[in-house]
Amino acid sequence: MSYLSNPQLDLAFDYVRNTNKNIFLTGKAGTGKTTFLHKIKNEGIKRMVVPAPTGVAAINAGGMTLHSFFQLPFGLHLPGATRDASQQRRFSGQKISLMRSIDLLVIDEISMVRADLLDAVDEVLRRYRDYSKPFGGVQLLMIGDLHQLPPVVKQDEWDLLRHHY
Repeated sequence: MSYLSNPQLDLAFDYVRNTNKNIFLTGKAGTGKTTFLHKIKNEGIKRMVVPAPTGVAAINAGGMTLHSFFQLPFGLHLPGATRDASQQRRFSGQKISLMRSIDLLVIDEISMVRADLLDAVDEVLRRYRDYSKPFGGVQLLMIGDLHQLPPVVKQDEWDLLRHHY
């Protein structure tokens, strides 16, 4: 896969490489977002994981789903709700070590991620990293096009979520 030089993507690449700031990268279909993601992965500039909201998006990004990587149960993740211990999986020592070593979390197809799922990811990372920092202090790169598929929210779920989001 060839990477064509683009001033905006070059700037974004330098920003990812040289800062610890969170980034939202957007653009229409065909603007090079996936190519940009593959360049970041190939350069190996930081220890990173690339989860995505769906299996297809995860395959295209060369990663895994958010639910799988963060071992999240399906369904709502309401802020402040107590979590049923039987619903929470225990992370292996190897997974905890991986969580603590991540420098960059890349979420592809961010337009399909519901707010409560993003909060659940934040909760997991804070639990195993720095609780006082958003996403445990991991740099976040969100890639997507907000004019594409929105998150799926059923009416009964929205009735509960709208009080928080």
